[in-house]
Amino acid sequence: MPKIFIKTYGCQMNERDSEQVAQMLMARGFEMTTQESEADVILLNTCSVRDMAEQKALGKMQILAHQHRGKGTILGFMGCMAQSRGAELVKGIGVDLVAGTQKFHRVADYVEELLAHKRSQSMDDARFSIVDVEPEAGSQEAIRNHTVSPHQGTAFVSIMQGCNMRCTFCIVPQTRGSERSRAIAEVVREVEDLVAQGVKEVTLLGQIVNLYGRHEFPTAEGKTPFVQLLEAVHAVEGLQRLRFTSPHPIGYKADLIEAFGRLPKLAEHVHLPLQSGSDRILKAMHRGYTAQKYLELVRQMREVQPDLAITTDIIVGYPGETREDYEATRRLAEEVRFDNAFIFRYSKRKDTPAAEMPGQVDEEVMEERNRDLLEVTNAIIKEKLEGLVGRRVEVLCEGPSKNNPQRLTGRTRTNKIVLFEGDSRLIGQVIEVQVTRTSGFCLYGDPL
Repeated sequence: MPKIFIKTYGCQMNERDSEQVAQMLMARGFEMTTQESEADVILLNTCSVRDMAEQKALGKMQILAHQHRGKGTILGFMGCMAQSRGAELVKGIGVDLVAGTQKFHRVADYVEELLAHKRSQSMDDARFSIVDVEPEAGSQEAIRNHTVSPHQGTAFVSIMQGCNMRCTFCIVPQTRGSERSRAIAEVVREVEDLVAQGVKEVTLLGQIVNLYGRHEFPTAEGKTPFVQLLEAVHAVEGLQRLRFTSPHPIGYKADLIEAFGRLPKLAEHVHLPLQSGSDRILKAMHRGYTAQKYLELVRQMREVQPDLAITTDIIVGYPGETREDYEATRRLAEEVRFDNAFIFRYSKRKDTPAAEMPGQVDEEVMEERNRDLLEVTNAIIKEKLEGLVGRRVEVLCEGPSKNNPQRLTGRTRTNKIVLFEGDSRLIGQVIEVQVTRTSGFCLYGDPL
């Protein structure tokens, strides 16, 4: 059977979508390969959040098109860039397949159709391609099947698609569509199946995950649909850890905050995107909160769960950002003391309101602010990690380290990366590790 190579760019949702495509292809007898050179079908699952991600995918496909010219290899784009650019990718690079964000469950059909056409036509025939970026009702229910490897301890579970927030810098609502949520029973059934195969931790995925079900399902006994879902998944016997990403501050309602104090499987870690510490910039971004409201939310969450680790996303150089705006962000980061921070320079995205705003910030200024804020947050992160040296931590072993396969790697409940020596039998297990040192970005230790 033909061999398939898939490369994924971007977020955990893209990883989950790629996994679904791979599972559907393997169910039809296709063989996955990690070698581009031996693949009969090459698919790139793309991201559009930043221009750099798009340029990487485009550059990669141009190289692949040159390397595989005349070999009859099927080349395809999937995901967000495929959705936003559509047929122009066929004209510009000459790929065979462009499948949008609501069409991952159709990719296996399209690959078979393209391969059948290749076999029936000579190389001189007019090029045949498939472009499908049309919306499809019910597509959120299609990402539900997994291929679980032996001793796999963690898994992603998609609970919704789309976003209605319309932040002025973001292209996601255009590429992922409007919010659409899966039924609680369907999500629980998927988690039960994963746990039966040995998975101990699941991460619930959504574009704005903590706004799950707000248009489809009612509040019950004072609990939002998302908290109802958390309780239902938490009740799955054998599940040891529960996480979710990526949320929005306005989705942290009182019932969700309270859940961190009463659901023991819910890991002591929240991702709380800040984007900016300036009220003026937050308003221009259409974020729906102020810096003070953000700080109050942090206070409430730490009051309920003192051991809570908080990570964030921050954009520097948003159009119109002054030095004073940036300094407000810097001060807020120092006050919150994030456990990790993903800091990005503003990236202009086509057809978003921010792209047309006056006061576009020079690249050199963005780079300086990015570097400065990284120094601030990295110093705090290092200090927090140093505070764990000498302590025991609970770690779910995920497998060999990517940088050093001789070591194993895993994560604590607060999402800290821990590297340690150990037997491969530890993979997929929850173990105690004595922390011996830190690099400033991760922990090292000895399993107990």
